[in-house]
Amino acid sequence: MQIHDAHLAANTTDSRALWRAELGATVKLAWPIALTQLGQVAMMTSDLVLIGHLGEASLAAAALAQTVLFAAFVLGMGIVSAVAPLSAQAFGAREPRMVRRSLRVGLWAALMLGVPMTALQYFGEDVLRLLGEDATSAHLAGIYLLGLGWSLVPGWWFIALRGFMGAVNRPEPALWITLVAIPANTLLAYALIHGAFGLPQLGLLGAGVGTTIVNLAMCIAGFRIAYAQRPFRKFRVLGRFWRIDWPLLGELIVVGAPIAGAFLLEYGLFAIAAIMMGWIGTVALAAHQVALQTAAILFMVPFGISMAATVRVGHAVGRHDAGAARRAGFAAIGLGAAFMATMVLVIVGCRHVIPILFLGPPNDVEASSTIALAATLLAFGSTFFVADGVQTIAAGALRGLNDTRVPLLFAAVSFWAIGFATSYTLAFTAGLQAIGIWSGFTVGLAVYAALLVWRFNALTRRGYMPETPGHVVMH
Repeated sequence: MQIHDAHLAANTTDSRALWRAELGATVKLAWPIALTQLGQVAMMTSDLVLIGHLGEASLAAAALAQTVLFAAFVLGMGIVSAVAPLSAQAFGAREPRMVRRSLRVGLWAALMLGVPMTALQYFGEDVLRLLGEDATSAHLAGIYLLGLGWSLVPGWWFIALRGFMGAVNRPEPALWITLVAIPANTLLAYALIHGAFGLPQLGLLGAGVGTTIVNLAMCIAGFRIAYAQRPFRKFRVLGRFWRIDWPLLGELIVVGAPIAGAFLLEYGLFAIAAIMMGWIGTVALAAHQVALQTAAILFMVPFGISMAATVRVGHAVGRHDAGAARRAGFAAIGLGAAFMATMVLVIVGCRHVIPILFLGPPNDVEASSTIALAATLLAFGSTFFVADGVQTIAAGALRGLNDTRVPLLFAAVSFWAIGFATSYTLAFTAGLQAIGIWSGFTVGLAVYAALLVWRFNALTRRGYMPETPGHVVMH
């Protein structure tokens, strides 16, 4: 009996040590990725702050323009996001050539998709008018998109490079690049908006052009580091770049297309929310953009943890270690839920201050109404912050298992059959307007989070291991 108890205690101690080690490894990998994500949002936020001081009409137009851009951007982001799990699985299996090939097909996929998606941005004004938006807002949004549209391919390539760097446990260079890019983007956008430092005064167009230039510079810096610095250079990421690996490209699309679909369904819900806010009025749309941008800033931390979860689960898959894959996913989910629960308290306490950071002190009735509504939306939105964090991390853990098709089905049901229906009903049938739209978000995200956690638990509890790039793992 004493021997049995001793063995039980030893097993418990070993289990706790494994969970602590996994949590530590996740934090070590996630923090630079999360800060990189926050840096990306900081660049967008700085643009919005600069544009916001041009007036509520310009801010509303920027919200519409980013809605059109994101519809294209998340499509490519989903495809190139598959670079991370494929590279991580190859790295875990100690196959450096497959790591390089996974990155290479991601770069080709981004380029192929980027040409038509960039051209689509030039029809943004027409699309917004067809959707019933105000002619002035649609025209201003179209001007912004003329400069912003060219940022798609460099943005996707940088995501692919970040995925590769994270997969080999070295995500820090992407953070360094982003930290340099934040002030550069702010200065360049300010100069091009207002005509400072001898540059032309381009207004909204200048904000878009500045962002595109900085995205291109970040992409070039990422390639330089991946090609020339340790430990990346041993992978020879540009070796035989001109050769397209069609079978592996097909695997990338099989994994990445459902990710893109889920992203589109999620961002589509937020996009249609912006459209519905536009139906309510400019004040509602501007307040929505302020509150949504705040939520996006918070979201980047669990999104970074999600990318770390993809890598950690992918490494375990490459080693054929089902127990480690389960620990990696649940450690990441717990970490993200704890962070978002803490942030809820912060946002609720600062909800009246945050809108002023975007819009400045109110100087008329419309500005005061925008700030008041944004504060109300932040209070209501705090209820979905935790669910939003859990769902993105659970989805990232499932991507590490190459499980992306079932989550796509979950996204369709959660975001549209439940989330959109609830938002529309509460906003227009029940008369809650902007508050109703945001309440619908909460319901959809909570259902999606619950389904994804259930799915990850069900797969890992029975030791599921997927096919890895170029190999079939039998269990």
